[in-house]
Amino acid sequence: MQNIIIWINKILFPLFLALYSYQFVYLFVALFKKPQRLPKAAACHRYCILIAARNEENVIASLIASIHAQTYPQSQIDICVVADNCTDATAEIARKAGAYVVERKNPSLTGKGYALDYLIKNLPAPKRPDAYLIFDADNTLDPHYIEEMNKVYDAGFLASTSYRNSCNYGCSWISAGYALWFLRESRYLNQARMQLGTSCAVSGTGFMVAARVIEQNNGWIHHLLTEDIEFSVDSVLHGIRIGYCGSAVVYDEQPVTFSQSWNQRLRWCKGFYQVMSRYGTDLFCSALGRRCFSAFDMMMVIAPAALISICTLTVNSFAVMAGLFTESALLLSLGADGLFFNLCGYYQVLFVLGAVTLITEWKQIHTSVPKKLLSCFTFPIFMFTYVPIALAALRKNVAWTPIHHRGYEIKNP
Repeated sequence: MQNIIIWINKILFPLFLALYSYQFVYLFVALFKKPQRLPKAAACHRYCILIAARNEENVIASLIASIHAQTYPQSQIDICVVADNCTDATAEIARKAGAYVVERKNPSLTGKGYALDYLIKNLPAPKRPDAYLIFDADNTLDPHYIEEMNKVYDAGFLASTSYRNSCNYGCSWISAGYALWFLRESRYLNQARMQLGTSCAVSGTGFMVAARVIEQNNGWIHHLLTEDIEFSVDSVLHGIRIGYCGSAVVYDEQPVTFSQSWNQRLRWCKGFYQVMSRYGTDLFCSALGRRCFSAFDMMMVIAPAALISICTLTVNSFAVMAGLFTESALLLSLGADGLFFNLCGYYQVLFVLGAVTLITEWKQIHTSVPKKLLSCFTFPIFMFTYVPIALAALRKNVAWTPIHHRGYEIKNP
């Protein structure tokens, strides 16, 4: 038994680092390689903005107002909202704010993917858009957002994501954990992917899809619990390179309480398992057979990394308990050392990633200096909480549930 514990501690944590070591290459690329500036767009393309909203009366008007405040020509923008199984005034408020609204009632098929598909198939038929921009109701856009995303579409990308910031970074250690992760994802994953010429990944909200992609698919066909990752994986498998526009900034509201966060991330973890189950074999074959790095990258994105941590912590915890019951000093020592080494190792790696992101994105974070500094130390703890969530998602049936949004204003510290 002692040999098993020794080998697990020797193999699993180094294996984890080896599999994700390429992301440290991303980090250095984003830090030291200057990103290419996209050329000015030759044309003002037409965009249809899709918003899936469920009981979002507190925030929907702010998003629509930020769209009306864009520097992009309003004549080239259509705003369309699906009020999905709403029991509040979302639809009425969205109409008064100037959006075209479709109301959907289908409690058996819930989730953003179904809502988007319903909206797309029930749009009016005036002018055909060149592309769709997809947002969540709690988003707020920087005034230059569409102007900047237009450059990516004009450069030939059929899909693109943007810089995801948060409007309530300083509300709690939970909201700060989310926000820091999304800032890191934007700067040190998607920006580096863009610079290296590989495919980026869509992250929830604030992304563009060319109309011809939607038409070829006959609507929005991605209905798993994490429809954004499913779309990203499916795009890579079909040879569509997703771009990234760091100058297009979208703000969204993060969960503040742990209970809200637990439910949301439980859905994410379950969704990642679903995507892995459906697309994992194809990704593996594409990565190995076609030597497609983007396929390997997406495979690592959806891989249940937390399960490696669970395995390591479980084995070492068992060794500690066995050592206590059997009065084996060797087992107790091996287990305690393994727990300490792995917890410290994961904490240090996450702390460095959080600290680098905090330093480079300092001016983009809208909260006080003490809260910024504190978030660097609580970020690894936030990420550790994925361990029990990932474990619960293995057995629990998970359904999409809405998160209540308050509507925070973006405030400078």
